Amino acid sequence: MRVRLTALLAFLLLVAPGTAAASSTQRTLFQAPRELLGGSPAERAQTLDELRGLGVRDLRIVLSWRDVAPAATSASVPAFHERDPARYPWGRYGAAIDAASAAGFRVLLTVSGPVPRWATAARRDQRTRPSPLHFQRFFEAVARRFGTKVDRYSVWNEPNHPAFLLPQYVQGKPVSGTIYRKLYLAARRGLKAAGQQDRVPLFGETAPRGTGRVVAPLRFLRQALCLTSAGRRRASCNQLKIREIAHHPYTTRAGPTFAPPGRDDVTIGVLSRLTRLLGTAERAHAIPRGSTIAITEFGIQSLPDPIIGVSQTTQAEYRSAAELLAYRQPRVRTFAQYLLRDDNPRPGPASSRYSGFESGLRTAQGTAKRSYAAFRLPLVARPAGHTRVALWGLVRPARGRTSVLIEYRAAGSTRWRPLKRVASNARGRWSARTVRHGDRRYRIRWSAPDGVVHLGPPTRVRSLER
Repeated sequence: MRVRLTALLAFLLLVAPGTAAASSTQRTLFQAPRELLGGSPAERAQTLDELRGLGVRDLRIVLSWRDVAPAATSASVPAFHERDPARYPWGRYGAAIDAASAAGFRVLLTVSGPVPRWATAARRDQRTRPSPLHFQRFFEAVARRFGTKVDRYSVWNEPNHPAFLLPQYVQGKPVSGTIYRKLYLAARRGLKAAGQQDRVPLFGETAPRGTGRVVAPLRFLRQALCLTSAGRRRASCNQLKIREIAHHPYTTRAGPTFAPPGRDDVTIGVLSRLTRLLGTAERAHAIPRGSTIAITEFGIQSLPDPIIGVSQTTQAEYRSAAELLAYRQPRVRTFAQYLLRDDNPRPGPASSRYSGFESGLRTAQGTAKRSYAAFRLPLVARPAGHTRVALWGLVRPARGRTSVLIEYRAAGSTRWRPLKRVASNARGRWSARTVRHGDRRYRIRWSAPDGVVHLGPPTRVRSLER
C-alpha cells in the first residue's frame, strides 16, 4: 500500500563499487493484479507472455480471505467444511495461479485480510482480531487447493496497517504485532495439517512507515518477534522458526536516497535498519540465524500523481537505483516491481483522481513509460570520486552470460556514441567505470539472442551519497 509522504531528502547508505557483498541469487518479484486477476483469460495469457519477455520468473498474488469465503458478510459462521478446498469459490485467484504455474512462473501467494465477518472476534467488521483457528483452517484449504503450484507462501499483506488488520493500537500502545504472531503460527499449523510442514511462509510483509494509525515496521516486528526494547527475547515466547522476513520499503518523492526521521521506519534507502533488527533477533534466539529479507512490494510513483509522482525519466532512474541498493544488501534475496500498468484514474480532483498507484511500467492507458525499458535494462550511473563514473546494470531477460554496449551522449548533443562493451556474469549483472566528462547521459544497447536490439532509456549521473 502507498503511504503518502512529504518529508525531504536526508541521507543514504553509501553504495560502494563492486559486488563482493551483494546477493548473487536475488530474485525479481512482479505483481500485476489488474491484468492477472482482473483481466480476461486472453489478457492473462498475453500478460504472462509479456512478463516472460521482460525476464520475470516470479509473481506475487495477494489472496483476500473474504473474497473466497462463504457468507463473508454474515456474523454467523456458515455450515461448511472449512478445511475442504472444494468449498471455496477460488474464481480469479485459482485461474491466475493455475495459469501462472502452467506457464512456468514461480508464485508467491500472500494470504491476507480483510476476512469474513464471522471469522473475527466480535463479528462487527472484517479486520478486527481475526480468529487464528478459522485462519488455520482456511490456510489448510489454500495449501490443499494450490499445493506445488505455489512456490512460496506469505502470511498477511501489511499487517501493521489498519486497512488490513485491526486494532493497530489499544490505548496508545501497539497490539497488531501480537495479533499477527498468532495468525502466523496458525498458518504454520494449517500447512502442517495439509502435509506441507516443511514449507515456511514469509513473515511480516510490513508497510514502510508508522503514523498515528500505522505501527512503524520495526516496532511491529519487535512485538511480533517477542523482543524487548533491549533486544532480548521474552521468556514467554519460543523461537519463531522463520527463514525470511518480507517488507515493502516504499520511499518518497525524494527517491531511494530518502531516510525517514522515524528510527523504526524502513524505506529502500535504509534497509540496513531492518538487517540490524534481524541480527538482534538472531542473537536473542528469537529467530534462527541466517534469516533473509524479501522485498515483496515496491515501486516508484510517476506523474500524473501530483503529490509524490516524478517524471518518467526520474522514475526510471530511481527504480534502477533502488534495485542496486537492494542488490548491495546480502540479506535481501528478493526485489519487487509493483504494477505493470498504472491504476485507472478515479473521479474527482487531481488529489484524489491519482490517489491510487502510478508506479507501473505503463500508463493507465497502456503506453510504455521509460521505466518499461529500464526494467529490462536497469542502469545506474554515479560519481566515483571527482573524475570517474561508476556504472552498474542488469540484463534482466538474460539467462546466462552476455554483453552490453554502453553508449553516451554529450551535453547538448542528440547523437549517441559507443563507449565500451562490457560482459555480464551468468545472471546478467555487470559493472564498469569510465572517465567523467561533463553532463553526459548513458544508455545500454543489448542484442538479444533472437536478434532484437533493446535500448535502455537515457540515464543521468546521480550521486548516491548524502
